[in-house]
Amino acid sequence: MINPFKSFTKKKIGGLLLILVIIIAFGFGGFGGGFNTNNQNSIAKINNTNISTQDFMDYLNESGLSQQVIKDNIDKSIIEELLSTMVSTTLLDLEIKELNLLMTSDTLIERIRNNKNFQDENGVFKRTLYEKFLLTNNSSAPMFEIRLKNNELQKQLFTYISGGTKTPEFMIKKFNKEKNKKLDVDYIDLSTFYKKTETFTDGEIKNFINENTDKLKQEYINFSYVNISPKNLIGLEDFNQAFFDKIDDIENQISKNKDFKKIIAELNLSATSVTDYINFDNKKTINNIIYNARSTKTEILDDDGSYIFYNIESLNTKLPSINDKRFVKQIRNLLFQKEKYEFNKLILDKIEKKDFNQASFDELGKNKIKQIKLNSINDNNKFESNSIKILYSLPINSFTMIADSQNNVFVAKSVSYKVEDITKNSANFKKISIEESAQSKNSILKSYDLFLNKRYQVIVNQKTLKRVKDYFR
Repeated sequence: MINPFKSFTKKKIGGLLLILVIIIAFGFGGFGGGFNTNNQNSIAKINNTNISTQDFMDYLNESGLSQQVIKDNIDKSIIEELLSTMVSTTLLDLEIKELNLLMTSDTLIERIRNNKNFQDENGVFKRTLYEKFLLTNNSSAPMFEIRLKNNELQKQLFTYISGGTKTPEFMIKKFNKEKNKKLDVDYIDLSTFYKKTETFTDGEIKNFINENTDKLKQEYINFSYVNISPKNLIGLEDFNQAFFDKIDDIENQISKNKDFKKIIAELNLSATSVTDYINFDNKKTINNIIYNARSTKTEILDDDGSYIFYNIESLNTKLPSINDKRFVKQIRNLLFQKEKYEFNKLILDKIEKKDFNQASFDELGKNKIKQIKLNSINDNNKFESNSIKILYSLPINSFTMIADSQNNVFVAKSVSYKVEDITKNSANFKKISIEESAQSKNSILKSYDLFLNKRYQVIVNQKTLKRVKDYFR
């Protein structure tokens, strides 16, 4: 009866365990009593700990999510995501209990009294500010204090797991070397080797079309549309309730499959007709907006405050004419991308096979080799961040391919590096020590995350989960 829910145990829990404070920030609103939970069916189980349907419904009610929000997102796996969050929170509670972590009432009161949101300008706790906060957030004092206590205990848990680690000086120096060394790099901009789009011949264009005819076929549409405004709909300049009531009425008629021409005739509106249209340039025009929405035959679109009422009359899939300059431009761009990909791949394959060496680099670059000094692993002024990390991870005299933020591609070589040695008396020692400590703690938490995935088995009752989802549909 109870089956594994595969994405829970590895993907869902793993990502959520590193969150110190789990907060669900949606619109407020609770649920009624329509769901039958008398039999207390288990919706999930963590080792020997059951999560009943009543537990889950209570969790949803306390989360602040309205029933309508859940209903609107039921097919976007919102129930599964919320159950995953509850499972993760429950799992953390089990760990807190196992480690006997506690928070006294006095400590809880102190946390509340020291919260600046509940203090006046003199730093004095005001009960009225606390009560106003609870009222504004549709929460009671017991509910808020339970959440606060749980969050604080979770912080204690992660402090317990990752705290107490003191990094030795040699590790701090190693971290500094890896992250803050100044790296000299030689690079070649490959864009200078690509064939220009305008240089592709008519023969190359025709051959490409012939080889890719089916892939190049595109949808052409015939459609009519009306720009709707308060002026042409209700005779006024301003948007008011009467205008929006009219829009609602049109949408109701669309839902009843009433003919587009009859609707606009009754409204005394004239349509603009467009035939054999295709979106080649993707600019923000009315025609392109309608084309991009063509999967829906008839609709009213809200376009930055203006309204477009359209109807797709027909859709034809065909190969554009070679005499269409827009189509030819598109083919030239495709040929450019194809040539660029093949050129880059040829070099990358040589690098991966260790067939690209200094002689290859010099032959390719000739007078086009440039130099740059990177000040740290965070120096992304020239190349994008992931490319910088690759450069810093490679041995000196290694070759690789990297990119910048505009997706320009380069062949690069790490030439040399320089490290500014640091001691405990160095100005940046404390800052670097903190960064290394944070990285070490993160590694510990990731290891703990893997440990929990092995320690706890999470299974979900799929039938009960389906019943909960059906309730919200």
